[in-house]
Amino acid sequence: MKRNRYLLCLLLCGYLLYTAVPRLSVTAEGLQGAFSITWLAFALVVAAGNLTAWLYSPKRRIQKQGPEKARKRARSFY
Repeated sequence: MKRNRYLLCLLLCGYLLYTAVPRLSVTAEGLQGAFSITWLAFALVVAAGNLTAWLYSPKRRIQKQGPEKARKRARSFY
């Protein structure tokens, strides 16, 4: 379930980058240029984090319950 969320966030971040990059002017001076560079840096950090989480998330495994795993030992506190 988390893998789907990571993929959705990655696609949403890609869409935001696709729509925002033509509107941002990195070469502008002052506050506008600083905002553009900061926004792009944060967007790339978000994309990298979601991609890393999506690629390195553990995959589900079907667990077979053998005779040794079916029986659990109870703790004794005597």
